[in-house]
Amino acid sequence: MLLVIGVALLAIAAVLLPLTIIGLRRWQRQRGLARLLPSALADREGQRVTLTGVAAPGPGGGPIESGLAGVECVWHGHEVLRHYRPLARDQVEGQVVERAFDSIADYGSDDLFGLVGEGRPVDAERIYVDPDGTEPRDAELCLKRLVGRPQPGVAAAADDLLSRVRSPISGVFRGETIEFEYREWVIRQGARVRVTGLLRVVDGRVVLTAPDEGGLVIEHGVRERPSRVSPRRTEALALLAAFVVCLVVGAALTVAGLPLG
Repeated sequence: MLLVIGVALLAIAAVLLPLTIIGLRRWQRQRGLARLLPSALADREGQRVTLTGVAAPGPGGGPIESGLAGVECVWHGHEVLRHYRPLARDQVEGQVVERAFDSIADYGSDDLFGLVGEGRPVDAERIYVDPDGTEPRDAELCLKRLVGRPQPGVAAAADDLLSRVRSPISGVFRGETIEFEYREWVIRQGARVRVTGLLRVVDGRVVLTAPDEGGLVIEHGVRERPSRVSPRRTEALALLAAFVVCLVVGAALTVAGLPLG
């Protein structure tokens, strides 16, 4: 009897073995995706994905410096607004507008920056994000400064910031200038970021880029989701436990039943 039960358990273990291997591989693959391992994500090249991780430096190996405030970051962008007083002829009849503004410069860095899985070292292997042409949502505002219009023959404070603007100054300069407003946003190293885009392998690097239709979406400062047990993990461990129990108990009962046979 013991021999029959032992052989039956060994047969069940033989059936469970391939299922256990498949389950463990699925779990390992899911862990690789959750940890943003390039080797795991490379298999999804050409797919649109949403990944959450920690911002890290790009291929250069270190953080970059923002253009206006000189803040260490992995991405930065800035805008210059010209506040002005509209001329009477530019105003709608019956409506009095004391001041208005136009954007005369707008810049966003296009350097690749890294994305590392949460809980992994900042210097660990990473995937990259190509932010070219993208304006991240809710990026940190690190500079907001109003500077009065320059006076003839006087070195104005605006000259210092104006020389750091990295995009051409353009626009229709209407009305009488009141002041200039400089604003700069950054994504710092270690910030939590969620990115939606297309996975591509470029020069051996796994890069999230803008798809052909629609743009890349970068969300800064997203909240951490409550941790939960992965169904793949539960499935893999349950199969492994069942396989081990059937194998060990089946072998023991088979050996114990041999003399009785």
